[in-house]
Amino acid sequence: MSCKRLYSALWMILIATASTQTGCIHLSNMGLGPFGVPIPITPYMQDSEEVQFHIHERYARVPILGPITRGGTIAAIDPPSDDEVIHALERARPIRGGVPFLHEKQRNKVRIVKEKIADYIDDPRFVPLIGFAQLHHAHYKCTVYFEERTINGWPVPYTLEDNECVEVIYIDHNHFHMCGDPDTGASSPY
Repeated sequence: MSCKRLYSALWMILIATASTQTGCIHLSNMGLGPFGVPIPITPYMQDSEEVQFHIHERYARVPILGPITRGGTIAAIDPPSDDEVIHALERARPIRGGVPFLHEKQRNKVRIVKEKIADYIDDPRFVPLIGFAQLHHAHYKCTVYFEERTINGWPVPYTLEDNECVEVIYIDHNHFHMCGDPDTGASSPY
């Protein structure tokens, strides 16, 4: 019986050694402690992180433009893109996170109408890290027309269709214009 216990103990040691030497768990990673073992995350969390980074990268920053020239046209930078309007609509009225074949919502035949409702510039003032600058405001009213379809698959399958949905989203685009003769340091010999 002791021979059988010896063989089973050897097999357990062999299995434990083999399991730590394959895949992502390796003895060389153990120097990191608990951070050496990868932790899986759900696709929903991965997608939400990517969407947050996309919004921060494209829409959450305020650009700093050159000074306004005398006699030139003063117009705001580009109106909001369709992508920005849809992201703002998702924050206001989300449809994400449905369960396929149980409960889903869809937006079909989306049409977006953008109107500029205000475009003005503040007086020059000192802004830390920029210097003297003027804040240029542009306010847009974006009307989104779409058809909403709600599919419920349990306990009794049915589909609801609303063919005349309208949502209004207000988006503000702000950017700075530097004042005077700004020294950006671009032509500095140092």
